[in-house]
Amino acid sequence: MARVAGVDLPKGKRLDIALRYIYGIGPAISDEIIKELELEPSRRVKDLTEEEVNKINNFITKSLKVEGDLRREIQSNIKRLIEIGSYRGLRHRRNLPVRGQRTKTNARTRRGKRKTVGAGKAPAPGKKG
Repeated sequence: MARVAGVDLPKGKRLDIALRYIYGIGPAISDEIIKELELEPSRRVKDLTEEEVNKINNFITKSLKVEGDLRREIQSNIKRLIEIGSYRGLRHRRNLPVRGQRTKTNARTRRGKRKTVGAGKAPAPGKKG
């Protein structure tokens, strides 16, 4: 099992796909890492040597911000926006879409499950409370 940046990479996957399991690494950065280290993208993770795993790990720790550090930075950026009272910060605080999406319809991911608001049930005529 190859462990890179605190993440266990899946053994059966190709290297270029497996690197994407690390938070902060997508297709472009995965390809960049493979080119820089002169590795074969079609090789499976289980076929990597310890030396190659160490090379990948060292490259990522030296040149990229991934996993916990990246998550912390993103959270601190959001916290800063909330503290300075910017429009984006208010949207984060109210748990609404931040980037200009409509909210009259849609936005269910951000706003959560629908809560139906009704008028309530009127008491039956002739009965008291």
